[in-house]
Amino acid sequence: MKKTFSAIIFILFITNFTYAQKSWTLSGYVSNMQSVMFDSIGNNWTNDNLIHNRLEFRYYAPKYFTIGVDARNRIITGETVKYMPGYADNINSDNGLIDLSWNIIEENSILLNTSIDRAFLTFEKGNVNITAGRQRINWAKTFVWNPNDIFNSYSFFDFDYMEKPGSDAFNIEYYTGMASSINAVVKLDSANNITAGAKYGFNLLNYDFQVIGGIINEQDYIAGIGLTGNIWKFTIRSEASYLQPEKNFADTTGVLIASIGTEYMFQNSTMVSFEFLYNQLPKETQVGNFLQIYEAPMSVKNLSFTEYNIFGQITYPFSPLISGTFAGMYYPQIKGFFVGPSLSISLTQNLDFSVIAQTFSGEFTNPITQKDQRMLFNLGFMKMKYSF
Repeated sequence: MKKTFSAIIFILFITNFTYAQKSWTLSGYVSNMQSVMFDSIGNNWTNDNLIHNRLEFRYYAPKYFTIGVDARNRIITGETVKYMPGYADNINSDNGLIDLSWNIIEENSILLNTSIDRAFLTFEKGNVNITAGRQRINWAKTFVWNPNDIFNSYSFFDFDYMEKPGSDAFNIEYYTGMASSINAVVKLDSANNITAGAKYGFNLLNYDFQVIGGIINEQDYIAGIGLTGNIWKFTIRSEASYLQPEKNFADTTGVLIASIGTEYMFQNSTMVSFEFLYNQLPKETQVGNFLQIYEAPMSVKNLSFTEYNIFGQITYPFSPLISGTFAGMYYPQIKGFFVGPSLSISLTQNLDFSVIAQTFSGEFTNPITQKDQRMLFNLGFMKMKYSF
């Protein structure tokens, strides 16, 4: 209750402050999404509903400062809330330095969670940009898997959270030229572990390069490189990182993670993209099913199910208001795949309707029999979203 009261006071203070100055904006959206999950049509289905509201406040000071506060409000009802042990605690978890997540209502079949995933102060003057607080730090170059994104990795499958998680960090960037900059970031998590890194970005031969280095959670040193550019009409994206445990720095227990992708747009605006990931999984990593990574907090060390991963996607605009997408992944080591068709319809300027399906299949080792067995699960979503 004390934590909830403090959050309310904080939001009211920011809101009243912005009202007083009249230099503020408020935007966001509200969506309603019905979902089902099942392994086969003939077995039991799990039905859930999510009402998701997002509020984004910005206050622009007269000169160099900007204050941002973004809040998520989620009402979740259904069988997952009712039957899955620890689900409410998982929704309420906050890995940041300050716990800004609250389960306002936590009952047998309903859960209301409020969380603040952005709360920052930005100073920008000339070539210097400094941001302190909870913020999104994006060092990614590729689309699906991001070995360079060491501060707040995300899951490709979590399409409902487009803004992605933030980090409690101090972020300073200095632009050394039109296409070059130096960026340094220090992040603290709920366990007071430090993730710190530096990035140098520059342009060479019409390609945008970046070189990164740092330490993740005081456990692994990291060095990486990324690039984007064009070859003919193809957009090329690539990034790679090498992680070396801090405790075993002198040995060869490091992990290499590398991704490369390309995109091409046809004259009718059809977009095709492909991506490949090599993930040298740590020896202690044991993935027993898809849900381990689908639902777990993402990090640069658990971006995928298997060592080799292949992705392809095509998006076709049926009309200016209707578009369809078909995405797929292949996991050779587990003889597995993911397919994800979707259809999006713009009903009005601010109202969208979408239907999404996700199917996963693969062979995993049964911990009891120690034999491989095929696992399959399907998810379906129907979503209405109003933006303001």
